[in-house]
Amino acid sequence: MSPWQFVGRTDELNRLLTAVTGEAGRGLFFSGSAGIGKSRLLREGLSTLPTDRYAIWSIAASATTAALPFGGLVQVLPAEQPQGLSPAGILRWALSVLQQQAAGRRIVLAIDDAHLLDPPSAALVHLVARAENATVIGTLRDGEQIPLPIRALWTDDLVEHVELTPMPPAETAGLLAAILGGPVDAGSADRLGRLSAGNPLLLRELVHAANGSAELKRTYGIWKWTGRLELAPNLTDLIDTRVGQLTDGVRAVVELVAFGEPLGLHLLNQAADPADVEIAEERGLISVVQHDRRTNVRLAHPLYGEVMRRRCPVSRTRRLQASLAELLERVGKRRRDDLLRVAVWRLDSGTAQDPALLVDAAVQAFTRYDVPLATRLARAALDADGGSDAAELLATILMFADRPEEAIEVLDAVTPDPGDERRLCRWLTVRGMVSYWGLSQESTVEEIASRVEQLSDSADRARVHAFEAIMRLHRLDTTTAVRLSRRVLDRPAASVAARELARSTIAYVQAAQGQLSRSGTAIAQVHSAAANWRTDMPYLQLALELARGTRLMLTGDLVGIDAIVADEFADLAGAGDFRLGTGYLAILQAYAARLRGQSDGAMRTSLGACAVLATSRVYAGLAQAERAQAAALRGDAAQATEAMAEADRTHAPGMAVLYPWLEQARGAVLAASGDLPGAIKQLSDLVDRLRADGFAGHEVHVLHDLVRLDQAGAPVGPTCSDGGRRTVAQRLAELSEQVDGVLPPLLARHARAAVTDSAMDLLAVADDYVALELHVYAAEATAQALHRLRQQHSAAAGDARERLAGLLGRCDLIRTPALHAGAPVLTEREWQVARLAAHGATSRAIAERLYLSARTVENHLQRIYAKLGVTGRAELWAALRSIPGHEGGDAS
Repeated sequence: MSPWQFVGRTDELNRLLTAVTGEAGRGLFFSGSAGIGKSRLLREGLSTLPTDRYAIWSIAASATTAALPFGGLVQVLPAEQPQGLSPAGILRWALSVLQQQAAGRRIVLAIDDAHLLDPPSAALVHLVARAENATVIGTLRDGEQIPLPIRALWTDDLVEHVELTPMPPAETAGLLAAILGGPVDAGSADRLGRLSAGNPLLLRELVHAANGSAELKRTYGIWKWTGRLELAPNLTDLIDTRVGQLTDGVRAVVELVAFGEPLGLHLLNQAADPADVEIAEERGLISVVQHDRRTNVRLAHPLYGEVMRRRCPVSRTRRLQASLAELLERVGKRRRDDLLRVAVWRLDSGTAQDPALLVDAAVQAFTRYDVPLATRLARAALDADGGSDAAELLATILMFADRPEEAIEVLDAVTPDPGDERRLCRWLTVRGMVSYWGLSQESTVEEIASRVEQLSDSADRARVHAFEAIMRLHRLDTTTAVRLSRRVLDRPAASVAARELARSTIAYVQAAQGQLSRSGTAIAQVHSAAANWRTDMPYLQLALELARGTRLMLTGDLVGIDAIVADEFADLAGAGDFRLGTGYLAILQAYAARLRGQSDGAMRTSLGACAVLATSRVYAGLAQAERAQAAALRGDAAQATEAMAEADRTHAPGMAVLYPWLEQARGAVLAASGDLPGAIKQLSDLVDRLRADGFAGHEVHVLHDLVRLDQAGAPVGPTCSDGGRRTVAQRLAELSEQVDGVLPPLLARHARAAVTDSAMDLLAVADDYVALELHVYAAEATAQALHRLRQQHSAAAGDARERLAGLLGRCDLIRTPALHAGAPVLTEREWQVARLAAHGATSRAIAERLYLSARTVENHLQRIYAKLGVTGRAELWAALRSIPGHEGGDAS
C-alpha cells in the first residue's frame, strides 16, 4: 500500500488557512474523536504556510509533559527561565521570547492535543492569542477535560471552535483509493466507510488488516473487499481502550445491541436492566435514536459490535440470539422486517425449526436484493424440509449469486410430477432461467416452448410464455417475443408479475425501434406496479432496468440515467451483492460519464462494472464494450483493443440483443486505432443490420458516429428506386421524423450542417448539445465549425476557438478523430515556443531558455500563428487551449 496521503477535508483546510492568513487573524481549534484526522489536518495546514512571513511553532502536548510547568511548550521556550519572577511575569517573559524569535513575522502557535497542556502552558497560549501579531490554532479530543484558559479562547471570542465531523462517503472513497493506490469498488468503499464511521485512522487499520489477510482483491484495476472482517491487534486494543471495563449488566446490554441492532428501546428494557441501559448510553457505548415512530438503540460505533460479537462465547451468542427472537415474537412482529430479523436470530441460534418462516424470510431478503442472506435462509429452509418451494427459491437465488451449476442440481432434485401443474410452471420457469442465462444453453427456449403445452391453467401458461418471450428477445427473435408478450397481456388470468415481465419485454423492443415515448409509458406502468410483483418476481427489476436504461441511453437523457443510478434499487443491490444489478447500473453510469466528456470517471466506472460482472456472462460483454468506448474516447488504442477482445470472449450468445452496443464499440476501437476506413465500414455495415432488424433507435446513433467521422455525405443503406443511395445526412433526416425525442432531430441537424459546411449551424448544434450535457458531441461540432472558419479565414474563428477551449476545459482527456481532424499540428519545438509565448515570455526570454536565437524564435512564432490562424500573442493562449490534449497533458 502507498504511504498515507492527505485526501479530502478541503473545506476544513481552507477554513484553517483563512483563520491564519485572513485579515482578522482569528485562530481556530478543531475538536473531534480520536483518529478523526485532527492532527493530520493541522500538520497539512502548517506545511502550506510560508516561513518567511510566519514564525511557526508546532507543539504536540502529551500526558508525560502535563505535570511539568511549561512542559507543553518545552519545545519552544528556552531551557533556563529567569529567577524571581511572579507567575504573571514568567508569562510576559515567555511571550516576549516568542516575539523576539519571530523577528517581525506573524506568530503561529499550533498545539496538537491542547487538552493535555499543563496550566502554565495553557495560560501562555491564551496570552499569545491576545497578542496583536499572533494566531493560535490547535486540536482537542472529544470527551477530555479542557484547561480553562484553552476553553476561554472561544468563549472570549479569540478563536473559532469547530467540531470535526466524520469524513463523508466521497472523501472516504478517495482516502481508500489513496491508501490502496487505486480505485475501490463502490460497495466495498461504502461498507468500509460505514464500519469506520468516517474515521480515517480506523479506516486505515481496517484496510491494513483486510489487505494482510487477502480479503482485498484487485480485478481490472478495481479493489474489492470480500466483506469478511479481520481486526488487527492494534485496532482491537484501540477499541478495548474506548469500551473499557464493563460490569456484567452493562456488558449484557452492549452484547444484546451488538446482536440485535437496531433494537427497539422498549425491547432492550425488557431484556436488560434499564439502569444498565442508561449507563451504557452515558458511557457512549450505545446511542438512542428516533426512527419514524420507533425509538431504536444502536452501538455508538460499528466496530464495537465487531469486537463484542467476536469475543462473545458461542453458547452465550446462541442464547442471546434465541432470547431476541423470543422477545420479538412475544411482543409481535409489527413491522415488515421483524419477520426477517426473527428468522436470522433463529437461524444463528440453532433454533430455526419452521421451514415456512425461513422461506418467507428468504423471500423478503431477496426482495431487498440481499443475495448472501437470502441464500443462507433459503438453504436453511431446504435443509429443514422446506420442499419444492424452498428448492425453487434457493435455485433462483443461486442463479443471481453466479452459481448456476449448483442451482440446476437443486432443481433436478425436486422435479415435479407432470400432473402438478402449478409446481411444474414454477419449476419450468426457474430451470429455464438458470439454464438460459446461467449456463448459456440456447436450446432452453425450445424446451420451454414445447413443455408449456402440458399446462392447462391460463395463468400458468401466461407465466411460462412471459419467460419464453424475454428469452426470445435476448436471442434476437423480437417478432416472436412481442407476439408472446402481447398474448400474456391479453390474458386476464395472468399474474401481475407475468404481465409486467411481458410489458418490460415490449418496452425494450419499443426503445430499440425508436418508439421511445411508448416505451417510456410501458416502463412507467411496470414501475408503478412494483409493489405487486416484487415479492413474486424480484428479479423482474433487471428486465425493467434493461428496458429503462436502454431507453435513456437512446434518448440521450443523462439526467435520467443519474436518477436511476441513485435510486433505491442501486443502494439495495450494492449492499446486497446483487451483481447483475450493480454491474448494469455501473455500465449506465459509465455511458453517461463518457458522453459528458468525463473520461476518467467513464474509465473508472466501466472497469468497476467489468470487475463486478467478471463471474457472470450476462452483461460481462456489455461492460467490456463500454470499457472499450471509454478507452477509445481517451485515445488509448491498446486498452480499447484489449477490452474489445474481452467483450468478444465474455459475451454470451444468448445476449444477442445487445449486439448494437458491442458493434458500435468496435467501430470506436477501430477509429481510435487509426483505422478510419475500417471504422467507417464497420459502422456502415452495422447501419444496414440495424435497419434490417428495425432497430431505428440504435440506427440514429450509429449514423451519428459516421457524421463524427466526417461521413455525413457518404452513401448508406440500400439502393433506392431512382438508382441512387441516401446519404448519412438524408437517412438521419428521415429517421428524425420516425424516432421519438429531441435528440434525433438534433443529430440530423448536425449531419445537415456538416454536409453544407455551415459553421454557424454547427455552432448552434453544439449549443444544443451542451444543453443536454453531451459535451463530447458539442466539442466535436465546435471543432468542425472551427476547422471551416479557419479555412474561410473568418473573423468568427476567434470566438469558436474560445468556445472549443471552454468545452475541452469541461472535459477530462478526450481524443477523438473529429477533434483531431481539423486541429493544427505543431512540432515539438513549436509547442515549446508557443506555450512559453502564451504564458507571457518575451522572444528573448524564450530564446535564452531554449538555447535559440531571437530571430529563430520569431520565425517559429510566425509559423505557429499561421497554423493556428491567429494574428499574435493575444490570441495564442485560447488557440492552444482549443487543441485537444493541450490541457490534458499530452499535446503531441
